[in-house]
Amino acid sequence: MNRQNTQLVGMIRSGLNLITQAISIHDQDLKLVHANRPFQTMFQIPDALMQIGTDFHDTLQYVTRQGEYGLVDDVDAFVEDKIALARQFKPHYFERTRANGTSISIDGSPLEEGGWITVYTDITEIKRKDDRIRSRAQSLSDELLERSATLAETNRELTATVRALEVAKQDLQASRERLDLINRMTPAHIAHVDAGGFYTHSNGRLPRILPDTDFDIIGEHMGHILGEQIWAHVAPRLERVLKGEEDVTEFRDEHSGTYVRLAMSPDFSAPDVVDGAYILSTDVTEEVTARNALTYARRRELATQLTSAMAHDFSNLLTIIMGEQAQLDSIETLDPKAREISDTIKSAAKRGADLVGRLNSVSPQMTLDQTAVKLSAFFQMFEPLARAALPDSVAFDLINDVPDDTLVFDAGFAQDALLNLVINAGEACAATGSVTVFANKTSGGQFELRVEDDGPGFQDDALENAINPFFSTKGQKVGRGLGLTSAYDFAKTSGGRLTYGNRPTAGAHVTFRIPYLVPSLHENGLVLLVDDDDAVRGTVRTYLRKQGHDVIEAASADEAAQLMAVDGLSLIVTDLDIGGTGTGLDVAAASPPDVPLLVITGLPETDPLRKEAASKHMVLAKPFDQDALKRTLESITK
Repeated sequence: MNRQNTQLVGMIRSGLNLITQAISIHDQDLKLVHANRPFQTMFQIPDALMQIGTDFHDTLQYVTRQGEYGLVDDVDAFVEDKIALARQFKPHYFERTRANGTSISIDGSPLEEGGWITVYTDITEIKRKDDRIRSRAQSLSDELLERSATLAETNRELTATVRALEVAKQDLQASRERLDLINRMTPAHIAHVDAGGFYTHSNGRLPRILPDTDFDIIGEHMGHILGEQIWAHVAPRLERVLKGEEDVTEFRDEHSGTYVRLAMSPDFSAPDVVDGAYILSTDVTEEVTARNALTYARRRELATQLTSAMAHDFSNLLTIIMGEQAQLDSIETLDPKAREISDTIKSAAKRGADLVGRLNSVSPQMTLDQTAVKLSAFFQMFEPLARAALPDSVAFDLINDVPDDTLVFDAGFAQDALLNLVINAGEACAATGSVTVFANKTSGGQFELRVEDDGPGFQDDALENAINPFFSTKGQKVGRGLGLTSAYDFAKTSGGRLTYGNRPTAGAHVTFRIPYLVPSLHENGLVLLVDDDDAVRGTVRTYLRKQGHDVIEAASADEAAQLMAVDGLSLIVTDLDIGGTGTGLDVAAASPPDVPLLVITGLPETDPLRKEAASKHMVLAKPFDQDALKRTLESITK
């Protein structure tokens, strides 16, 4: 205990000693916390029993043997009975006449932390006054005198009871305040509604679960607070709860995208009478997302197995298509319109060949080939593909409002996903309609691609299952059920998210938002090349010099660390598996924070070292050519 606390305790004890009433305080283990000087004087307690920590049993046994309670035949049994009563820690008040003829009142109150405080008051003089009144008032009836004495004693008992009630009231208030604090801090909405569906209690957490709701909802109806869409789901369930059934359900708030688990229990005022319902609402968005992701991954794995098996047949068909297109392309007198169609076929067939290559080595975990992409060229190539995929009766428009012309993303993956969405939108439009692709930068700084149509929109089952592989609403028409699945793959693998739903007017929308990455095109500068293989280092050195860079070289992590202090260093290219005592990760750890770094490696994607490198840095797999190295360097972002 520090000096300040010691002084404070000393002052409190001095103050208690100045009180004329005897006071003792014991803790929950019946150990003495403090007894003032009047207590010691009243009961003639020796100093040894006045020490902090003295057992109440020892004090009680001492005063009993001293005759405080008169003649007691079995002191030990008497003391044990008193100890048992004390352990109940109940408020008590009584008066007794001591062996020496004096009268005292004993007023005990339990403490919130455990234990109790007892106040002993000498009421001998009060008793004597009562006796004098009795002796002087012979004219009063014995019954009146008896009632006066009883009333005086009752008044003293009531005073003690009032004090006990005040303590209980304070404890109850403190307990209620703690309960309110716990309710407010609970990461869930706890509420109660009456039989009419009106809120009678709320811990104020509903806006944390449903952002568009109000904080003050007491007296409001659930339907008004939750909104039409959610109330339509909750109302029939609340009706069952008010009939005595418990209910747990989950729903999605369309405005915020939050998934909510709603648990409701009936409030029984009698065995067969329900006066309302207790409600617990929790945000389970992360849980539902993880659950859906697991289900999706399992279905995606099945889709992977099936599509890989089809790759060989598609390869044969594409070979024929590309061969026929090459013959068309060789005709010098080919009509310009036909040549435009031929070029579109060539572009689609080339992309198909790339897809077949991906299918031949497909895995459930998609990988990205992110490069710097000129959006003008990307959309110029995409637009004829989209128009060719749509019926002539369906109008197509592409609106590009992205402020930067060059962004970093997987162009092939994006094209596949976007084309699937355009095809789905065109089929939804039936005979006539329109499909529009919007590209823009969101206010939150993301790259957004959105496909809208004016068809009938998503049905309820489609809204629930749209991204599940092989789910299709095309009935008898041919459909893989992988259109939205590929869009979901692109969004999630790119570090973004996919949303879809119905437009306020008519039709549907599907939107993916991915990180908005602007490439940092580095000017020619000084490159530190780290690789322990002389031949590989020589090849990469040649590539870098052809791009206009000056190159300094190191064969180990230690050598690289010594060269990093060179002025003008603009880029570090390091092999991952250098050999010796260090790795490319050691080079990266020692590199200046403002110098871009590229990791090159021949390790497979499943290797733990490569996985760790890919989680922190740009990785280029060996073997690679000069163009691949150039594209990758251009894609290293700020």
